[in-house]
Amino acid sequence: MTRADRRARQIVALGGGGFSEEPDNPLLDDFILSLTGRERPRVCFVGTASGDSQRYLDKFYGAFTEDRARASDLSLLRKSDISDLQVFLLDQDVIYVGGGSTVNTLAVWRVHGADRALHRAWEVGVVPAGISAGMICWFRAGLTGSRSGALVPLNDGLGILPGSACPHYDRTPERREVLHRCIANGHLPDGVAADDAAALHFVGTELAEAISSRPQARAYRIRRAHGGVVEETLDTRYLGDGSRA
Repeated sequence: MTRADRRARQIVALGGGGFSEEPDNPLLDDFILSLTGRERPRVCFVGTASGDSQRYLDKFYGAFTEDRARASDLSLLRKSDISDLQVFLLDQDVIYVGGGSTVNTLAVWRVHGADRALHRAWEVGVVPAGISAGMICWFRAGLTGSRSGALVPLNDGLGILPGSACPHYDRTPERREVLHRCIANGHLPDGVAADDAAALHFVGTELAEAISSRPQARAYRIRRAHGGVVEETLDTRYLGDGSRA
């Protein structure tokens, strides 16, 4: 398959899981790789959210070995030999964004023009994916703990996907409470949420399906209604045996 044969625009937004949180469970990462239609896709890790943590980077290269993918990384916080950011990103099959600070990530990307380059990569069929901050960043808005550690609304995401996003939805009861409150009072638009080990696969800007690497993990839609919110649990496909969770 040539670059011109790439499929429709896609994004995989992970609420949790993947190589950094489930190193012995490759189901979500294998799903991401499968979307490229390649035996050894080019996968670039972007670790801006963690300050380009070397430990995070080591986990990435440990997971995406040569028999599985052609792995590389993009650092915007350290010296890099990449001369043209957009050309480099457009040559990838998957761009995998790690977790950490969503606020810092968006600020650094905009300084370097990575926001525009990432949008262009998505337009030509590169598959963006990411966990936590790497989930929120693709949406217009999201619930983040990047500011002073408290969960607060963020409304200046890349906006490739409409609405808001919340990762780690099942990690603490507070996340659900704060997200519901922010959507009910209009501080966040209607959106989606995903438990740890759950992910949302978008084709174009429409949700194609919810998937999971553990049978119990779920994804959700949350919308404002009648002065409160309505939460819908989405049909979720467990990748382990193809069944619906």
